[in-house]
Parts: sequence; C-alpha cells; structure tokens
Amino acid sequence: MFESPGISYATLWPVLLVLGVACAGVVVEAFAPRAARFNAQVFLALAGLAAALAGTVIVGAGPSLGVSTGEGALIVDGPGVFSQGLVLLVSLGGVALFAERRLDNGVSAFAGQAAALPGTPAERTASQRGLEHTEVYPLMMFAVGGMMLFCVSGDLLMLFVALEVLSLPLYLLTGLARRRRLLSQEAALKYFLLGAFSSGIFLYGLALVYGFAGSMSLAEIGEVAAEEGSSPLLLLGIGLMAVGLLFKTGAVPFHSWTPDVYQGAPTPVTAWMSAATKIAAFAAMLRLFYVAFGAEGDIWRPAIGVVAVLTMLLGASFAVVQTDVKRMLGYSAVAHTGFLLTGLLGVQTDAFGSTQAVLFYLTAYGFATLGSFAIVSLVRGPNGEAGALDRWAGLGRTNPWVAATFAVFLLSMAGLPLTAGFIGKWGVFAAALGAGQWPVVVVAIGSSIIAIFFYVRMIMLMFFTDPSEDAAAVVTPSYATTIVIALSAVATVLLGVIPGPVLSLLVDAGGFIG
Repeated sequence: MFESPGISYATLWPVLLVLGVACAGVVVEAFAPRAARFNAQVFLALAGLAAALAGTVIVGAGPSLGVSTGEGALIVDGPGVFSQGLVLLVSLGGVALFAERRLDNGVSAFAGQAAALPGTPAERTASQRGLEHTEVYPLMMFAVGGMMLFCVSGDLLMLFVALEVLSLPLYLLTGLARRRRLLSQEAALKYFLLGAFSSGIFLYGLALVYGFAGSMSLAEIGEVAAEEGSSPLLLLGIGLMAVGLLFKTGAVPFHSWTPDVYQGAPTPVTAWMSAATKIAAFAAMLRLFYVAFGAEGDIWRPAIGVVAVLTMLLGASFAVVQTDVKRMLGYSAVAHTGFLLTGLLGVQTDAFGSTQAVLFYLTAYGFATLGSFAIVSLVRGPNGEAGALDRWAGLGRTNPWVAATFAVFLLSMAGLPLTAGFIGKWGVFAAALGAGQWPVVVVAIGSSIIAIFFYVRMIMLMFFTDPSEDAAAVVTPSYATTIVIALSAVATVLLGVIPGPVLSLLVDAGGFIG
C-alpha cells in the first residue's frame, strides 16, 4: 500500500507562501485590468516576501529547526534557514528596484511588449502607451521559491527540481529590458542555452551518483561513500554535478555568461539576481559537498582549489580592462565566486568553520552588490543608463552622496577594513588556512590586490577627475530605491564594524545535518 510522505507544514509554510503568491500573481495577470496590475503585483510580492521572511525567522527560532521532512527531500536546518532568510531580504530589495518608475520617464526598466521585435512599429506603440510587463513579479516569486527550496534540498531529485524552478524565470527576466533590447535578448539566449547544457550535465551526474549509492538522499549517499570508498562512478558523478553548480555560481571555466547577462539584463534584475542566485547556489553546494560527498573531500578539494584559483585570477584580471561598469561588476562577481570557493575548501565545524564563513561572505556580498547595481541604475544619460566608465568622471563632485555610497560598496568588495567585505574575506581565508589550503589563500590575497586596483580606479575617476562634456547625471529615484541603497550601505558598514551579532547567529545555527 502506498503511504504518502509526511510533510512538516509548520517548517515549510514560508516556501509554500512564496509559491502561492507567485500563483496568485499569475491569476492577477489573467483577470485584473491592465491599469490595476502594477499596484496589485507589487503589493502581493512585498506582502508575500515580508510574511515569508517573518515565517523564516519564526522557524529558525522555533523548536522545529533541524527537521527532515518529505521523506528526507527537505532538511530545515540552521544554515538552510539562514540562507532562505538572506534570499528573502535581498528579494525584498529586488521588488523595490523592479517597481522603480521615476528613472525613465515614468515607466519601469522592463519592456512594454516583449513579443514585439526591436525597432518595429509595435514596439514603438507599446513604448508610447507606457506599457510594461507586470508578469515580472510572479516570475520573480517563482524564482525565489526555487531558491528557498534549493537552500534546504536534502536529496538529489529535489536539488534538480529546485534548480530548474529558480533558473527558468531568470532566463525570461534577463531578456525583458526596455532599452537595448537586442543586447538583452542576446544575453537571455546565451544564459538559456548555457543553462540548459549545465542542467543536462548536472542531471547526468545525478544519475551516476544515484547509480553508485542506490539512494537519492544526500545523507545516505554520504554513508555509502564512507563505507565503500571511492568509485569511478561516484567520482564522475561528483564532477558532473559540480559543473552544474559551478555554472550557476559563475566559476571559471563556466563563467562566460556572467558579464554578458549582467550587462544585458535590466539592471534591477541584475541587482537582485547577482545576489540571490549566488546565495542559493552556494547554500546548495555547501550541503551537497559536505553532506553527500564529505567522505571524498581529499579528492574534490584539490579540484575545487584549482577552479577557485582560476576563477579569482581571471575574474580580477579581466575586470581591470573593462570599460563598462556593469561588465566590470560582472567580472568582479566572478572573482568573488573564487573567494567563496576558497571558503568551501575549509572544514565544517560546530564553531566558526567554513559553512559560517561562506554564509557571512554571502551576506556581505549580497548587500554590496544589491546596492551597487541600484546606484548604477541612477547614473543616466539621454539614452538611458550610462555604462561607460568615462561618463562617471567627476560624479563625486556633482553628486557626492551617490558617489560616496558607491565607494562604500566598492571598498567592501575590495575587502578593506571597517567594511563587511573585510570580515567576509578574513573568514573564508581563515577557514581555508585551517584546512591546510594555504596555496589557494596566497593566490586569493594576490587576486584581492589586483581587485583593489580597479575598485580604487573607479573611486578616483569619480572624485579626482574632471567631468567630461557628456558626463552622466544622477536621476532622483523613488523612496523605495533610496531606502534599498541606504539600508544596503548601512548594513555594509555595520557588518564591518559590529559583525559580532551575525557571526554569533551563524555559530548558533550550526552546520548542515544529514
């Protein structure tokens, strides 16, 4: 007789709420008048995310933390719940940026009619009527639901399902930019094709690991690997699954989509996606490698170390030669992936180990990248955003507050003291050193020095260079965008000056459970 799996709704209701709001958003698109959709969708998204965030806090503080539900498909433990809360925080900021309408003549950053070919009368008509795609909000909510599932996936099948649920909306959102639509559509196509290949490779690796262990459960796979030792089937499966996850994080040599997508996507999507996707992907990667493949650490750590070294060096080096702000931040994100992989090389402990170090780094990086891309959306010229670096010259003289805030985010990404980035880098470097990975740490320090060059160059361009004739101007945003930037800056500074509460929270959260 078939027995239905037991599901702990008391621990899963925040995820179910987010997915329910996504479905409600689809209903709004189907039945609500066009004029009412924007307000309805923004309210639904903000209310749903806020309620889910409150629920995540309740779950994290309650007695049900550490529950395995759905026959082991979902593991609601400390690191997973912390990652979910971080995704929700970043997504609340993302909704505020999605809803921005003051920067571009009263319309949002999203295309008026995605089906219209660029440059056709249909596109011009949609633009003149001020149309916009409010479907972006349910798409975002579906992606957030997938990310939350990804953070707590306890078996291989749930990992794959969550990966697809979070990925497919991102491909669509990338191609919906109102301006430079061909660039946006090209980025979306690249992202989709490469993402489809990486998903297929991930699924092939999943099948090989299942063939080795005879189980989908990450904990049971870890037990079988510890008992039977290395197997060609297991090692090949680990390698193929790693490819799928490394693509999602933007690691070398699976990084080529990152600068193109960051540049081509609507900037609100880039701001949210660059933070939230990395949080979810690394939460899943930590669980997979520590719980399922922990017994094979002596084999996968050297391989991940090589990938980390290449990712840091290439990301930092290529960022130096970029002439576009979004592409520079894209290659910067590649370098940060390498720093995070350095933390993955550490050892999971009950105290402050690699899990806590990586999660703190993700917290620092999430606020800095969300705020930095939000500021990029404010700096504009006659034809939209001013991406060229030379158009940012003298911004510190014409708009000192905006330039100073952007400088705070850049200094945090560089890892300078009194910023969250410094504590984050200290944590991942210490975790890797504790595992004897000093060669990787040496390269990480060298890559950080390279990265300081292009961050400081940007600051000097803003404050110590005279504005050019076609210099960009800062457009005053809505209160929502202003609040996102301000809170991101405050969090970046506070996490660098007073990191203790968050570090203590991470230690209390503990490690992943099987």
